[in-house]
Amino acid sequence: MENVHLVILLVEDNPDHAELVLRSLNRHKVASGIFHVDDGEKALEFLRNQGDYADKTKFPRPNLILLDLRLPKIDGLTVLQTIKDDVLLSTIPVVVLTSSHAEADVNSAYLRRANSYIVKPLDYPKFTQLMNDLGYYWLDRNVNPPSIA
Repeated sequence: MENVHLVILLVEDNPDHAELVLRSLNRHKVASGIFHVDDGEKALEFLRNQGDYADKTKFPRPNLILLDLRLPKIDGLTVLQTIKDDVLLSTIPVVVLTSSHAEADVNSAYLRRANSYIVKPLDYPKFTQLMNDLGYYWLDRNVNPPSIA
C-alpha cells in the first residue's frame, strides 16, 4: 500500500492499546499521518480544529476515525453521534475499535451510524493483521466522499 495523503485519527484512552494500534499501523505503512487523542473532548476539538488543534495544516481532516467507546470526558458513543450529526464531519468513516463484545454497545454504535464495529483481538499477531486489513480496506479500497469543509 502506498498511501501518500491518508490521515487516521485514533481516539483511544488506554496507552497500551493505543501503542499497539500505532505500532501496527506504522509497521504496515497504512497512512501518511496518524494522530492520537486520549479522550472524547480532544477528539471533537481535533475534528473541529479548535483549541490546541486549531492549525489545519498540522491537524488535517482525517480520512478515517478509529474510535474506542470507553473514553474520559465525552464517551465514544456521544463522540460518534456528534460526528454523524455534523454535516461537515458526517462523511468521515468511523470505525468503532473496542474490546466490548456487548450486544448493547454494538447496537448503540450502529444506531449512531458507525461505519464498522470491530472487537480488538487479544492475540498480537491477529491484532496486527487486523490493523493491516483495516488500513488496506478503508484507506486503499474504499472510496471516500470529498470533504465538505
